[in-house]
Amino acid sequence: MVAKPTAPASSVPTVSENDFEAEVMRSELPVLISFTSDRSAACKTVAPEVDAIARELEGKAKIVKIDIDKSKRIATSMRIQSVPTFMVFAKGRPVAAEQGVLRRAQLREMLEPFLPRAEGAIRAIELAQLIKEGQVVAVDTRDARSFGRARIPGAVNLPIEEIETRLAELHMLTGAPILYCRSGDKSKELADKLSEGGMPLGFLEGGFLAWEAEALPIERPD
Repeated sequence: MVAKPTAPASSVPTVSENDFEAEVMRSELPVLISFTSDRSAACKTVAPEVDAIARELEGKAKIVKIDIDKSKRIATSMRIQSVPTFMVFAKGRPVAAEQGVLRRAQLREMLEPFLPRAEGAIRAIELAQLIKEGQVVAVDTRDARSFGRARIPGAVNLPIEEIETRLAELHMLTGAPILYCRSGDKSKELADKLSEGGMPLGFLEGGFLAWEAEALPIERPD
């Protein structure tokens, strides 16, 4: 008889009433609590998503579980009426909560506003508002072909490999330059490098992909 494969053990720690204050209330990182129960099929369904977000955000956020059957006082004080329920704590207080079987992307969305941010990072929504106010100019660091296909409206093109020899052009823009690339990684590295050299610059977190994901206006030349 062939034994059925067992699911891998979860790496997400369980917090009890004894260590709730230390692990959640005093945490320097934002904490996502998964309120769960061994009796709930829905909790078993969502467990892989919780494990996935824990791996994805390791070092940026703390992901923990609380068994409502074993920590009844916490469940009562947090007014947990059904499981799975997810709650985000930041700086010792609850700041967001959702019920139901959530996917990894939804869990990240709950945590996103409270995650540590790199210096100079600007989110797509923030960039759109700053462009509207005329405070910044988006600088597209992709190649000319990509820039020609689709770009942030009003952006100027300075390919990333040329920027360090064309810094004077950044100073001549009508607003503060905000760098962006396809996914944000390359522009972040360049912004960090220039900042270390005494020229602090902002960059679009998540790059052009993040701009598209927010369904913000895109300029597509004919």
